[in-house]
Amino acid sequence: MSAAPDHTPTMSGLGLGQRLGKALPVLLVPVLVLAGFAGIGTTSSWLTLTVSGLAMGMMIFIMASGLTLVFGLMDVINFGHGAFISVGAFVGISVLLGLGAWTGAPSLALNVGAVMLAVFAAMVVTGLLGWGFERIIVRPVYGAHLKQILVTVGGLIVIEQMIHVIWGPDEIFLTRPEMLKGAVTFAGAAIEKYRLLAVAVGLVLFVAMRLVFRRTKVGLIVRAGVENGEMVQALGYRLKLVFVGVFIAGSALAGLGGVMWGLYQEVITAGMGEEMMILVFIVVIIGGLGSVEGAFIGALLVGLTQNYVAFLAPKLALISNIGLMTVILMWRPQGMLPVVKAK
Repeated sequence: MSAAPDHTPTMSGLGLGQRLGKALPVLLVPVLVLAGFAGIGTTSSWLTLTVSGLAMGMMIFIMASGLTLVFGLMDVINFGHGAFISVGAFVGISVLLGLGAWTGAPSLALNVGAVMLAVFAAMVVTGLLGWGFERIIVRPVYGAHLKQILVTVGGLIVIEQMIHVIWGPDEIFLTRPEMLKGAVTFAGAAIEKYRLLAVAVGLVLFVAMRLVFRRTKVGLIVRAGVENGEMVQALGYRLKLVFVGVFIAGSALAGLGGVMWGLYQEVITAGMGEEMMILVFIVVIIGGLGSVEGAFIGALLVGLTQNYVAFLAPKLALISNIGLMTVILMWRPQGMLPVVKAK
């Protein structure tokens, strides 16, 4: 009995136009890096800004990766995602402050161990918070976008006020673990150690998510649910449980992003997640709903654009990412790498 033919599309099986269409978004990042070098001119300044932009982009990707799945799979506009970022930051930093002996020791192993424990605690707490948020606030408004916006914004405000109750209304300033302070010198450029760590964490997360979505059964169900949820349910899979799992995972990733961003800024506030939601939504929209790869490319573009423009034309820095989103949506209204849903 002969094997069934494989109808999975590959790059070699696509037409020239389709292959170019998939390759162009990927090429935007190196093109932007080269354009930044041409505009800045000085190798040391360009390298410093590029690593800073990549680090910023990776942290935005961590925060946006969960939301792009929630938005793309569940069709939920969740402004409460920003609250999970803030809660993750406060939980993680509280753990780090309690591990002062580890963070203050001149030992990379102890420093990284403290950060890992902080990240674990933040992801557990925000994952559980996301589970409750989905059951109580989001579940009654599935399919109603206006109501989703209203109730999730309300949930965001409530959680921010709870942060004030638990941790107080003041900003919390912090210092990074001892071995993550300072910078290393490369090609005449001073590159902060923590930014290199942020780039590494973002790359590991991106590779892990790609492996999960492309090599595991759970990932296959999630991808199929994005493209054709009715068919997945018809095959006997409980897509609602998948929805809940995706929401919990997205909330936990927001907590991870909150810890990373708090250490990056060295100050945390109850409203920090709300402030980051602008960049997170820009990344989700320009990447394409439900597309992890699109969110990854979009986050890198946002981080690099922010840093290059802030150096070359500081007055334009505040509108640089809005301008980036406008240009990309004029080129591709559905985002760079959108997931095409079955009709």
